[in-house]
Amino acid sequence: MAERLLRPRPGAAGCPGAGADSGRVFGLADLLAYVTLRHPVARQAGLLPERARQEVRYARGLFDPTATSKYYGKTFKGQEYFHDWDSQLRVPVWYGFEVKAGYERGTGQYINPENSTAPGGLSYLGLSVPLAQGLLIDERRAAVRQAQALQGLAEAERRGALNKLLLQAAKDYWDWTLRYRQLELNRQNLVLGDVRFRAVRQRVIFGDLAAIDSVEALGELQKRQADLSQAQMEFQNATLLLSNYLWNEQQQPLNLPLTARPQLLPGPADWRTLPPDSVAALTALAQQIHPELQKSRAKLLQLSVENRLLRNKLLPKLNLDYNILQAGQPFAPEKAASLSGSYLQNNYKLGVSFAYPLLLRQERAKLQLNRLKQQDTELALQQDTREIETGVLTVANSWAALREQLALQQQVVANAQRLRDGEQTRFENGESSVFLLNSRDTKLLEASQKLAELQAKYAQTQATLRWAAGGIVEEQL
Repeated sequence: MAERLLRPRPGAAGCPGAGADSGRVFGLADLLAYVTLRHPVARQAGLLPERARQEVRYARGLFDPTATSKYYGKTFKGQEYFHDWDSQLRVPVWYGFEVKAGYERGTGQYINPENSTAPGGLSYLGLSVPLAQGLLIDERRAAVRQAQALQGLAEAERRGALNKLLLQAAKDYWDWTLRYRQLELNRQNLVLGDVRFRAVRQRVIFGDLAAIDSVEALGELQKRQADLSQAQMEFQNATLLLSNYLWNEQQQPLNLPLTARPQLLPGPADWRTLPPDSVAALTALAQQIHPELQKSRAKLLQLSVENRLLRNKLLPKLNLDYNILQAGQPFAPEKAASLSGSYLQNNYKLGVSFAYPLLLRQERAKLQLNRLKQQDTELALQQDTREIETGVLTVANSWAALREQLALQQQVVANAQRLRDGEQTRFENGESSVFLLNSRDTKLLEASQKLAELQAKYAQTQATLRWAAGGIVEEQL
């Protein structure tokens, strides 16, 4: 129904025209569905989780196996000096070490003795293990953990951006509904003024009223015509503002027809009190799902991973490389290998490296900066928690106050209606004047408009309370 109600904006290429059904109701749920699925800001927010997933994929790419190969040869004046070929496959493992396998072949009269091998070459299989720094955590594992924490941050940012957009859309929708109700009230007031002017003029012709009374009625009618024109302009502007939220599947803007009608403002049956435990439940819910708190927790998780890495940097670099050697090509050895003790003692390549900065000033400074960032984020989390709790309580108080104001204003409207009806009876009996009757009409209109404003504000407060608790605006309490 909502799809048929909308029409493309003028100048939007490729959009088929659509007629508007007069009197069709365009509800809040219709608007929020359009915003959630098609609004550019909502689509932008939807990109954040995908970006986070790609960040995780990028970080996991640090563990991709690497194949390398290099060849150096020299021939000069027909004399072959050397041929040096080395191919290797390295497979990083999550637990910090690397598995490597390779084949090297170095021949020639002038080959570096360190690289010299038999004509068939030399294959090897080995491990590279950090024994201190990098054993429990390293840059690759930290990058993956931080990217995973970024997923929680991206989801919180998506939810926060979407919630903010939906809240503003809901507020603008209820403002549009208010403008429509004010237009209806002014239209009814104008019809009544026109009827009264014709009746007064007829009575003046018959001599029942003074001619000045017809001037009074005409002046009031013209004033109501001006008020109706102003109300029509405000409703049209509110309709245009609401159209900013409407887009089709091709990402082309849509216009809400001026003949579209909003749903009714919340009536007395909807003016319900909050359950006694609902505020506490909303506050507890906000502590769990509010996007701002989730973002701070995700940042703390990232900082804790960084803290582990920086503390690991205080350890010395102590790396062990061990390779088992086998003469011949990898799949064509000269002699079958035996893992006996004598074989391992005579066919290996071992390397140990050690490095340790004496003052550690850079490492200690980075660690201290990380701790300061953690403290800053924790303090911000405490402040946000307090502000969110206060925000929920504030909106809940507004809810309760508005409900009382609505009940009182409904009585004010009923009393103004009685006074106007009574004044109408007195006027028909010749005991009142056109001026007093118009004054009663004005008071009734003002009271009805005030009631409509409170109804719209109450509906906006309902959406704001859900938003303050971190939930989606269209969700029910």
